[in-house]
Amino acid sequence: MKKNILPFLLLVIVGIAAYFVVQSVQESATQAQQALAPLSEANSSMQTQVADLLHPTPTIIPDPITIIHEVRSLARLETIQYSIEKVITAEIGQGTFDFLFGDRLLFVAHGIVIAGIDMEKLGPENMQLENGALYVTLPPAEVFIATLDNEKSYVYDRDTGVLSQGDTNLETTARQAAEAEIYKAALEDGILDLAQQNAEHFLEKFFAALGYENVIFLN
Repeated sequence: MKKNILPFLLLVIVGIAAYFVVQSVQESATQAQQALAPLSEANSSMQTQVADLLHPTPTIIPDPITIIHEVRSLARLETIQYSIEKVITAEIGQGTFDFLFGDRLLFVAHGIVIAGIDMEKLGPENMQLENGALYVTLPPAEVFIATLDNEKSYVYDRDTGVLSQGDTNLETTARQAAEAEIYKAALEDGILDLAQQNAEHFLEKFFAALGYENVIFLN
């Protein structure tokens, strides 16, 4: 009987010893993790600081002082709007050594052009009533706004030479050229003629509502 009990006791003792060894190892691992936690947090914080240093978020601080140079009343009749997309290539230092000193970018410009007539230029001398007909001489159509949509415009690609720091004014130059090209494209497409026609159609209905059913526009 004693011989049968002895192996059983040995198994129990070994099992208890193994249990305490496992517990000891787990406690040691937990303590090690707790000890390394500050180091891990410090490392994570350092990585965040390095990322902020390499890719800083710009801080915009507007000057609290606003200067208004001029206030004008306007009487513009806007009769047409163009939405135009234009791709602009701006480059500097191109040539044999462009891979060293060159700077080149592709700018995708989205802009709007608004045209119409300035009603301030329409006076009594421009309207004559003869034989039941109203003769009207409208001022010539003009472009009121030709500007970029900054939310849609963007730099698609930029290639800077190995030794080049990049021209800080290159994107500004591209934007200025884009505005000029958008304005030019609208003119070439006949925006002023369409603006004049739309103005005549609108004012014809306006004068008809006032009782002038026969309206003739003079060039």
